[in-house]
Amino acid sequence: MKEREFVSVFRSTKRSDTYIYVRRGQKWDDLPENLRIIFGQPVHAMDLIVTAGRKLARTSGKQVLEALEEKGFLLQMPEEQAGYVVEFRKTLERRDK
Repeated sequence: MKEREFVSVFRSTKRSDTYIYVRRGQKWDDLPENLRIIFGQPVHAMDLIVTAGRKLARTSGKQVLEALEEKGFLLQMPEEQAGYVVEFRKTLERRDK
């Protein structure tokens, strides 16, 4: 895992209070198609440098860095929609098959 990463954060146009963290400059088309369909058109929210020790609103720098290394993105969704996360993952898995 990198010690720091320059990250861009985008908000979803389809899901309120839903954000995706990606490496700055990453092409949207490089993300999984199913994710792009469900997320909707991305709207740039901010750029920031993430370190493992950095605290963010609903996640940690460590979680962002680990997700970027493993998947190439971190999807952040509202806590009150925790059940939706499970459904979202199932939808992605079904579409990948």
